Amino acid sequence: MVNNFDVVIIGAGAAGMMCAAQAGQRGRRVLLIDHAAKIGERIRISGGGRCNFTNLDVSADNFLSQNPHFARSALSQYSQHDFIKLVARYGIKYHEKTLGQLFCDDSAQQIIAMLRAECDVGGVRWAQPCQITAVAMTADGYQIITDDKTYICASLVIATGGLAIPQLGATPFGYKIAEQFGIPVIAPQPALVPLALDTDSLSALQTLSGTSLAVASTCAGQKAVFLESLLITHKGLSGPAVLQISSYWQNQLYGAGKKQPIHINLLPQLDIAAWLNAHRYSKSLLSHLLAEHLPKRFAQEWCALHGWDKPLIEHGNKDISQMINLLSAWTLMPAGTLGYAKAEVTLGGVDTQALSSKTMAVKKQPNLYFIGEVVDVTGWLGGYNFQWAWSSGWVAGQVV
Repeated sequence: MVNNFDVVIIGAGAAGMMCAAQAGQRGRRVLLIDHAAKIGERIRISGGGRCNFTNLDVSADNFLSQNPHFARSALSQYSQHDFIKLVARYGIKYHEKTLGQLFCDDSAQQIIAMLRAECDVGGVRWAQPCQITAVAMTADGYQIITDDKTYICASLVIATGGLAIPQLGATPFGYKIAEQFGIPVIAPQPALVPLALDTDSLSALQTLSGTSLAVASTCAGQKAVFLESLLITHKGLSGPAVLQISSYWQNQLYGAGKKQPIHINLLPQLDIAAWLNAHRYSKSLLSHLLAEHLPKRFAQEWCALHGWDKPLIEHGNKDISQMINLLSAWTLMPAGTLGYAKAEVTLGGVDTQALSSKTMAVKKQPNLYFIGEVVDVTGWLGGYNFQWAWSSGWVAGQVV
């Protein structure tokens, strides 16, 4: 049995549903295919079940890509404010948590239901769960062969996401389609992911596992600085400050190919040199002074780790200088990441040089589009990756 459509979209996640709804509401005959039995699982689990669906402050600067300007067009055509209006139109209550991050008051299921309703308005048809066995180009478009049907379409959109969270069904399908049609793919890597430490570093920090503190994280050679919380775990480092900088640490392979250490400012709220010099002749231990700004257990163990166990007045200038340097930039070299199972998103993907930034269309392959996480555009933590899904899906939906 052959079914003919104007548009077939493979992948019923955030980008896929947005694209399908837009195309359908333009009067296009749309089929949305997904291999999973449940749609929007990544949406459902996001934000602790409340979906951090966008951010109040979004620009291309919040994204990593080999082409840092690529996201600019889609984000300007369909902004965070446009999506917020859609959310409000459906009566979904939301709140700002921190740093412009917007969450549903109730449940992420509301966002899924909204997208499904938008697809219904556009008369979108669904095929799920549906396993695709082959995709081929035809004289008039594309042929998609599944386990029980064959579909024909004029335009094909790939919205199958990346490799993050394989337990929810992530696959390399989108990359394979790109390679099939000769479209280059930037090697995928886990992003927004906890970082592992080597055995020696872990041993030194073992007593601090479970400790959380507010820091500023940076990565050598990168301008980005993240003022967020860090969590020391039994495997290494986690928390928003680490998830954020992990993307930049991974991204270093795009450049010289040699990873650099990460730096942690333990007292970002202070002028550390001025603060420490003000206590230069104090009879207090550094750990006691640090405990006014950091968790007491961390202050004690961290000072013990560096052998700073006597009053400050008894430390020489060399020690004081080292204290300032390490408090300002505690340097750690990650041994790796905890992988896709713990990653929020995927870094890398379909090379943006092969795509139109205005439409997400492949430049040299007619009527083929890639949207969302499968593309080499990776956002910060905080709703940015969902906004990329909405924006890239929306612009493709206007032209397919």
